[in-house]
Amino acid sequence: MIDGLRIALGFLTVIPVRPTSGISRGQARAAMLLGPVAVLPIGVLAGLIGWGARWTGTPVLLAGVLVVAVIAMGTRGMHLDGLADTIDGLGSGPDRDKALRVMRSGDVGPMGAAGLILVLMAQVVGFAAILGRPWGWALIAVLVAGSRAALALGCAVGVPPARPGGLGALFAGSVPVWAATLEWALVAAVLTGVGVWAGLPWWRPLVGVLVAVVGGALLLGRVVRRIGGVTGDVLGALIESSLVLLVVVVAA
Repeated sequence: MIDGLRIALGFLTVIPVRPTSGISRGQARAAMLLGPVAVLPIGVLAGLIGWGARWTGTPVLLAGVLVVAVIAMGTRGMHLDGLADTIDGLGSGPDRDKALRVMRSGDVGPMGAAGLILVLMAQVVGFAAILGRPWGWALIAVLVAGSRAALALGCAVGVPPARPGGLGALFAGSVPVWAATLEWALVAAVLTGVGVWAGLPWWRPLVGVLVAVVGGALLLGRVVRRIGGVTGDVLGALIESSLVLLVVVVAA
């Protein structure tokens, strides 16, 4: 578990950790399940900076921008890059090999750029609305951390890697379905508790989790049919799509 947490911190955040010598299957499983724990400090920092900005009279949308900026910088922007690459790959045409080449190239095309802008705009506005609630900073922290449960979904047993090498092959299929289900149930419970604390009706966070899981499953199914499995970019896209769906439902 300690090695898994260190791997999750190294892959998902800018928090410096001592690298491991190789990654076993058990360590990969632990890392994917501990993603929410690893990212929680980034979520708390983002929420507190957003709250501090509002407390000092910063315009609400600018406070939302600060929250998104802290999350992006705290995670090296890797998941945003994965989202853009995945959108470009899915939009590149029917050829599987071409889609994988597009995703590996690192260039952002018009579809990826448009998708990235829309997702970031939704996050900014959503976080700005949440900051207006009592204990909104805590709700933001849980939303950011909880969205990383998408890793358990993307790495569930039965989901293959799109190619034999790369980041996806290290983690694909490493998480039992029951463990992924339990993790999302825990996210729902914690998010509901904090949401009620922040003045939300008890059912709103549950709807957000349901929408995030269904949306993630639909995206995952589309990717597996299109390119044959998951890659590191796909895992990043699952995280960002889960986060924006959670934020939109909670902030609505």
